[in-house]
Amino acid sequence: MKQLFLSIFVFAFIMASISSCTPPKGSEEGDSDTTVMEGEEMETMGDTEEMEVEPTAVAQLEAKSGSNVSGTVTFTMEDDQVHLMVDLQGVPPGKHAIHIHEFGDCSAPDGTSAGGHWNPTSEDHGHINETDQFHYGDIGNLEVGEDSTATFERTVDVWTIGGEEMSNIVGQSVIVHAGEDDFTTQPTGAAGGRIACGVIEMQ
Repeated sequence: MKQLFLSIFVFAFIMASISSCTPPKGSEEGDSDTTVMEGEEMETMGDTEEMEVEPTAVAQLEAKSGSNVSGTVTFTMEDDQVHLMVDLQGVPPGKHAIHIHEFGDCSAPDGTSAGGHWNPTSEDHGHINETDQFHYGDIGNLEVGEDSTATFERTVDVWTIGGEEMSNIVGQSVIVHAGEDDFTTQPTGAAGGRIACGVIEMQ
């Protein structure tokens, strides 16, 4: 009888030892689940980064009124402002006004199909960064060198790209004029004819 009890005790001890050495059930599955969750989090982070790309719009300029002007005007959202970058070729040397006009239509040979300055607030003509009143389309003047190229940058806080109708530049046109904007003469700044036009389109 003692031998039987001793055998049972030894068997129980061995089974307890084996049980303590066995990894908890589901631990490997848990590791797998953790890996899947980490992968999902990384994928979600990637999606978030893609969603945070700032909107961009571009106007591809074409020559008007017998000029040779070409180039692009690029608009990029930066926080609550829009950054403007102008890059033109074939522009006569000197100063040339550049404005946003009210219609996205560059079909006329002289650019007049683009209408007047974009002016959703019905203000007097002026300078968008320097005068109390201005059209939303009153950008400024380009300085063109003897090589007939021009670059220009400006940051504007009253524009949006695809935002509310009042501030949305998409669907308007960019016009380059033959002359300089004096920022005074109403309603055009005495900037002369239109030598380039491009419709602003979302990219």
